[in-house]
Amino acid sequence: MLCWQIGDIKITRILEQETALPGDFLLPASTPAAVAGIPWLKPHFIDEAGLFRLSIHALVVETPDTLVVVDTCAGNDKTRTAPVFHRLQTDFLDHFAAAGYRPEDVDVVLCTHLHVDHVGWNTRLVDGRWVPTFANARYLLGRQEVEHWRSCAAPGDEGLAFADSVQPLFDAGLVDLVETGHAICPGVSLVPTPGHTPGHVSVKLSSQGQEALITGDMIHHPAQLARPEWACFIDADPDQGIATRRRIFSALAGSGVLVIGTHFAAPTAGFVVGDGDSWILV
Repeated sequence: MLCWQIGDIKITRILEQETALPGDFLLPASTPAAVAGIPWLKPHFIDEAGLFRLSIHALVVETPDTLVVVDTCAGNDKTRTAPVFHRLQTDFLDHFAAAGYRPEDVDVVLCTHLHVDHVGWNTRLVDGRWVPTFANARYLLGRQEVEHWRSCAAPGDEGLAFADSVQPLFDAGLVDLVETGHAICPGVSLVPTPGHTPGHVSVKLSSQGQEALITGDMIHHPAQLARPEWACFIDADPDQGIATRRRIFSALAGSGVLVIGTHFAAPTAGFVVGDGDSWILV
């Protein structure tokens, strides 16, 4: 189990699943030859076959006063068209308990965006009904995100995810719609990082002179530090996503801010360093 300390804020990774897949499935421009030109990705972020190592995990942010869960993975029992997310039966809640946390103690759940693998454990199946997993928490959802997915009548898995992992939260009266610069609690605030989705946010952590950034899907894989122009195949606005990455990476380079990747395989976190006109993770 991976944990980090930022001043008096503790961050713990709660793993749902790990996978390895061809890079050009996720990032179409990342051909095997191009990936081979980024040697620092081995051994942690690509395997010996050249496949991208990826992780789906939640991040528990424990401040002195507030317990926050950032993104809730894909969830169990959910009907999905993508086999990797369909009717999962993972040990996520056992991992959550093993880290010393109980769902009923969570104060805030924050979704960086509303894609299927970031909202799943918002709810769980109980007696044939989807009920909030974190029943005592306020669920913070981006106003722009919610408006986007409602207005476009999202097809496929995003529509299914809204129905079983988002709408039940509204039905239970647990949702607070927030703007992209919202302050969650002392030391924890949102940073607008649009492109992957219109209202996508990352999460800034600050305490005792130390800082960290939880990326969300502003970046999916560390290869995008070396090649920020490599857009994900489901980015809503690829050009905006590229501009966001360049802006954020430029600000992070040499700053001492710990970057915690929402889909980065272990070690999951590191520091951004400039490398000519691109960047690396160390």
